[in-house]
Formats: sequence, structure tokens, C-alpha cells
Amino acid sequence: MNRTSLAWIDDELASLEKAGLRRRLSARQGPQTATIHIEGRTLINFGANDYLGLAADQRLVEAVRRALEEEAWGGGASPLVTGRSMLHAALERRLAQFEGTEAALLFPSGFAANSATIAALAGKGDALFSDAKNHASIIDGCRLSGAEVAVYRHGDVDHLAELLAQSSGHRRRLIVTDSLFSMDGDLAPLPCLAELAERYDAMLLVDEAHATGVFGKQGRGVSEHFQCEEGVDIRVGTLSKALGSMGGFVAGPQNLIDLLANRARGYVFSTAAPAAMCAAGLAALDIIRDEPNRRRELLEKAERLRAQLLQQGWDLGSSTSQILPVYGGDPNRVMGIVANLREQGLLVPGIRPPTVPEGESLLRISLSWSHTEAMLERLLEGMQQEIQESM
Repeated sequence: MNRTSLAWIDDELASLEKAGLRRRLSARQGPQTATIHIEGRTLINFGANDYLGLAADQRLVEAVRRALEEEAWGGGASPLVTGRSMLHAALERRLAQFEGTEAALLFPSGFAANSATIAALAGKGDALFSDAKNHASIIDGCRLSGAEVAVYRHGDVDHLAELLAQSSGHRRRLIVTDSLFSMDGDLAPLPCLAELAERYDAMLLVDEAHATGVFGKQGRGVSEHFQCEEGVDIRVGTLSKALGSMGGFVAGPQNLIDLLANRARGYVFSTAAPAAMCAAGLAALDIIRDEPNRRRELLEKAERLRAQLLQQGWDLGSSTSQILPVYGGDPNRVMGIVANLREQGLLVPGIRPPTVPEGESLLRISLSWSHTEAMLERLLEGMQQEIQESM
């Protein structure tokens, strides 16, 4: 065995350390809530994507407990063999009903849903058009597809139109975008994208991962919020954020779902998620239907906090959601603020390249319906202290 074959890794880690880009693993103790116990301390948690406060909701816990008694735990096989249970089928029907589509298909994760779906819909001879700030799962799906990929400037519909106009020689064309961008907290111009898709006879795939349960009258996401659902061909979502569970899904016409069940490698070749996960998803959909006040109050809370942070002098970019980026530029400066806030009992993640572009390191404040006004006041006090010390 060549014991020096991995020696280069130490140099790579040292380079990351010097650039302020090295990450280290930590582990929380207890449930994911508005407070978190981690590394011996209890902190106010502004790092989770538990937007509606459902990750530790006892209704989901009880639904899972009941399902475990009936279904046990492991999926045991891929969905096309014996892994798909009656609960999987029930959740897929319920998701289709929720989305107002003919059908839906569950995936082990939102990452798998994006990467496998894009690669199943496009290939050699096709063209993909991807927003510059799309999630890594979309980027990887584009790469896996083997199609020609054109990246358009973030949210720039004129640039996208130029690229589409130059792509007439391709077999199929697919526009892919997040609806709510996970780092910048801004919304994609979906009505304009839908219009371009129709004009150029392109498919439109929208990933509603961070918007499902939060935006729209029924909580379906930004497509519903902008009233352009008819122009979206493929909707991707996740159960792991506002719905407090795990797994991803794709919703759309029946023929799309039939194709994915046959061609999406991340579906065909993955063991099915545990059936108990589906019980949590069903319970979460009930809460989203029955308690619309959660998403309304969350967005109102975010708007108030955004106004107060802007008043303090922070740069929040174009965020209009429950995700509030505070741009710091230099990764070392950002991580210094993270450390200072942590000393004050506040967990606010620092986001650095390659998650964001060079020069755009930021604090990512992720709001939950469960955050109290007292918690937000603590955050504002900590941020005020930071900006005063930087002057």
C-alpha cells in the first residue's frame, strides 16, 4: 500500500485554512428548533431551514411513531422493486393534489430530485439554460445530462432571451432555475421566464425547495405567488425545509412522472426512503393547509427584521424572503462576526466560496416561524454591536 498517496491532502487543507475557507464538522444534541444545543452551548438558531417550525412538531413525531409501528424502518429496495410502500403512494398523490398537478414522484433527497430529473430530460444534442446562482444540485444535473449548458446572468431575462435566440439548432431546450435562491434570498422572475419558455418552445423546470410551504396563497411556492403556475412544466420541491421532514419530489403531468420513474437514475437506482418519512410529509401538508398563518407571520417577521438590519447599515442585497443574507465580502471578516455572535449566544452561519462566488461571503440569517421577538431582539443587538465596532 502506498502510504504517501494521500499526503497532498494536508497541503490542500492548509490552503483552505489560510484562505479562511476550511469547514469543520460539529454535531448538535437534541432536536432542531429555534434554539440548538451544540458543542456544550445552547444558542439561538438562525442556521436551520426549518422555516415553519415543523422539524420538531409533535404532530410529525407522532405520525412517524405510528408509521414505525406498522412499517418498521428501512425501505429495503429501490421503489421499482419493493421499496415503494402504500405511504409513498399516498404522499405522492397528496403532493400532486397540493401542487395541482396530475402526478408526483418522491426522491430520497431534493438534490437527487434535481440532478436526476434534469439528466433524464436532456442529453446530447439538447440545450440547458441555467441561472448563474442556481443550487449545486441543478448545476450537477446539468453536467450529468451531457447537454450543452448555457449559464445566464443571475435573474437577467434579457441575457436568457439572447441565449435562447441563439439555440435554434438544438433538439430540446430546458430552462432551469431556483424560485427562491437559497443564499441571496431573492426571487426568480418566473413570469418572464415562463413567457420566454413559451416563446422559444422550451421546457421550464422550477425548483421551489426554499419556497414550498412559505410562498403562495396555498403554500405551493413562488410560481403560485406570481400566479404563473401554468407556465411551469416541471416543479421540484423538498420535504426537508419548511415541511420539517426529508426527501424531495417532482410534480407535473403523468407522462413526465412515468418517464422519470423509468429514466431518472437517482430514482431508479436509489433505495426508497423509509415509509415513516412519508407519514411526516403527510402530517406537514395538513399543517400547511390548516395553519396558513405560519407562512404569513414568517414573512411579516422577515420584513420587519430586514428593515431593522438595513437601518443599522448592513447590506442585504435584494432579499425579499425569510432568508436574509448579510454581505461581508471577505471570508475572514465574515467568520470573525460569526465567532463574535456565537459568544453572544447566537448561531448565524457564515457562507463562503465555493458556496457563493468570490467576494460575496455572507452571514445567512434563516428565519423560522418559531423565532420569538425576544430572539430577534437579541440578534439585532448583536448585529448592532458588530457594525459599531467595524466603524
